[in-house]
Amino acid sequence: MIRIAIALFVALAALPLLGLPDYFLHLGIATMLSALSFTGWALMGRFGLVSFGHGAFIGIAAYTMALLWNEVGLSPWLGVPAGVALAVAAAALLAYPCFRLRVVGHYFALVTLAAGEIVRILIIALRDHTGGSLGMTPRLAPDNSFAAMQFDKHGFWWLAVAAWGFGILVWWWIDRSMSAKALAAISEDEDAAASIGIRVTREKMMITLISAGLAALGGALGAQYRLYLNPESLAGIGISLQIVFGALAGGMYSMLGPTVGAAFTIALEETLRVSFGTAFIGAAPLVYGVLLVLFILFLPRGIVGWFERKRWAPRVGR
Repeated sequence: MIRIAIALFVALAALPLLGLPDYFLHLGIATMLSALSFTGWALMGRFGLVSFGHGAFIGIAAYTMALLWNEVGLSPWLGVPAGVALAVAAAALLAYPCFRLRVVGHYFALVTLAAGEIVRILIIALRDHTGGSLGMTPRLAPDNSFAAMQFDKHGFWWLAVAAWGFGILVWWWIDRSMSAKALAAISEDEDAAASIGIRVTREKMMITLISAGLAALGGALGAQYRLYLNPESLAGIGISLQIVFGALAGGMYSMLGPTVGAAFTIALEETLRVSFGTAFIGAAPLVYGVLLVLFILFLPRGIVGWFERKRWAPRVGR
């Protein structure tokens, strides 16, 4: 799988040289940045740590970056890492008491769900700075676009490719580490894992912070690319469920599963936008919900998992 990922990385890096239209560049950038966030969520989800609050980390990172730029003049090159660091700190504050108090399963999911909604409401409450439910726009700087991280689509494409590649590299590194085996044991039985010397809280904290950081990085770069921030699309249950849907649809147990899920989600989103426009505002959430149930029932390992099963099934039968 890592060879396929490397080949895909090289192909994606070379695509803008073919003179693709701006629309396809836009879809590609959105897909890669979404794939980064989906990959971050899947790092937790595949070990049984189901979070419905990754929108909180994305919102914290994106708004921190934008506020530092608009009100302090700090370049997004520094604002993005600052926002990601703050999101990781928030994840630590949320996760540590949960793991120490053995809040697991659907209780942990509910805690993360509440955290996402708290961040969304906080963003709306701070409307004097964030623009509230109307959203906010980072200050434009046409004379210094590099420092403001306000590139054209070709420039942002390569930035998105680098960010996506970093997420894949993190997945590969974790897969090759002893932490992956420890987390697999923890997901089966925490008490048994602890009895053989696995430091349960430390391992769960590590994967949670990495997951939150990758999701926050993808969200912050996505907000900077679009140059528009809105609490409904960057925090709360909406974006969190979209991340869960994408990761599950693509296959959260495979390195490239979240990327396939991101491509599927963006394609579905564009299809619904073109088909319904403003005639059916709730079309996307409705379709996401129905498809999520269908994937859970019939494709629990996602699209990539289904292809992998088809690939290996004939060999097993021989």
